[in-house]
Amino acid sequence: MLSVYGIKNCDTVQRALTRLREAGIEHRFHDFKLEGLSAATAQHWIDALGLDTVVNRKGTTWRKLDTATQAGLTAANAATLLAKEPSLVKRPVFERDGKPLSIGFPKGEEEAVLAQLA
Repeated sequence: MLSVYGIKNCDTVQRALTRLREAGIEHRFHDFKLEGLSAATAQHWIDALGLDTVVNRKGTTWRKLDTATQAGLTAANAATLLAKEPSLVKRPVFERDGKPLSIGFPKGEEEAVLAQLA
């Protein structure tokens, strides 16, 4: 089954969930704010998709980090920070049967993402 990870108040996540429902794609939503994020899951995503794909360096949470934390972030230490601050994860994260598929739901690319997830 498809799992969608994110924050329910995120506009991109809401748009993705709406499009999944409209396309009839069965899924389970995991809300970081309610269910948290384990360091092991974050590390799994980093290993599969890469640090730059997983970490949202454009958001408010990233800008609030001190410069030493930002500069020192590596694939080896990021999972702990992401578990502590799941808002740093780009959203939504799509995973099927424990395998990370993709992150994000960019406008103009929704159909391509949906085709990959179907």
